[in-house]
Amino acid sequence: MGVNININGKNAVVPEGATILAAAQQLGINIPTFCHDPSLELYGGCRICVVEVAGARDLAASCTAKVSEGMVVSTESEKVVEARRNILGLLLANHPNDCLTCQKAGSCKLQEYSYRYGVKFEEQNGRSENYQIEDKNPYIVRDMNKCILCGKCIRSCSQVEDRKVLLFANRGEHTKVITAFDMPYEDSRCVHCFRCVTVCPVGALTDKRSARGARRWDVETKTVTCMFCDYGCQFEVGSKGGKTVYVTPKSPDKGRPLCLKGKLGNELKYLDAPEKPFMKKDGRFVESAWSEALALEEIVEKIISMENGREEGDRL
Repeated sequence: MGVNININGKNAVVPEGATILAAAQQLGINIPTFCHDPSLELYGGCRICVVEVAGARDLAASCTAKVSEGMVVSTESEKVVEARRNILGLLLANHPNDCLTCQKAGSCKLQEYSYRYGVKFEEQNGRSENYQIEDKNPYIVRDMNKCILCGKCIRSCSQVEDRKVLLFANRGEHTKVITAFDMPYEDSRCVHCFRCVTVCPVGALTDKRSARGARRWDVETKTVTCMFCDYGCQFEVGSKGGKTVYVTPKSPDKGRPLCLKGKLGNELKYLDAPEKPFMKKDGRFVESAWSEALALEEIVEKIISMENGREEGDRL
């Protein structure tokens, strides 16, 4: 059964139970989002996606608010734009002003929306924690000074059974995303699967191995399917001047676990001169041979066997 709604003067019939965000996307209307991802459960925490619903007292988070019959919505009213500008101003007040050298420049949502609504860094920045940048592990650079607390990394990590490496700690302006006991990634249970990096909308989490390989606007991309197990995860291969400069997993849909071995295997396949892989030995990462890190036949057999066992258990 469909629901009749009007968004920005456009009439549409959308599925009952759909969110306002989904309805707007059906009409080709772009509503900004930070915390929303179609592969994650609904959250509604960042509020950048607020819209004005006729007759409602407050602005509604479009990523969680459901449509209703006859609903009239404005996604760019004066009230909505003012709210978004205020949110962006607060985020920029506590954000490092290093967009010129940030790895996410050109693909950063905070940068995109600040440009869209004309919000700039002020001369006097707000409160800054000055967290130490975590870059000792060989795969992920973690800069919590750039974190906007959207929670996507936490929710993406928690989708995988027995992983759940990340969580929120503290309250208010001291809130922070941490691992258990606030340990660095390399000392935690993190397996560097890149789920968190893939969903991060800003430069808080970046791929260390592809850093400074090329700017996003200089890169031609293609999507490839990982063949190292039955999951068939999607990877993005970026090339500049005919040379592959990075390989990174795409959005982790439906709780697929992703894996570091899949990323390394695709790096070996597509990069002209891939960096040596690292393995954890005695709790520390050490450079290893590709054959040792991948051991592809054994890994694939174990994964397939494990998945077949789970499927058989589900049927029982």
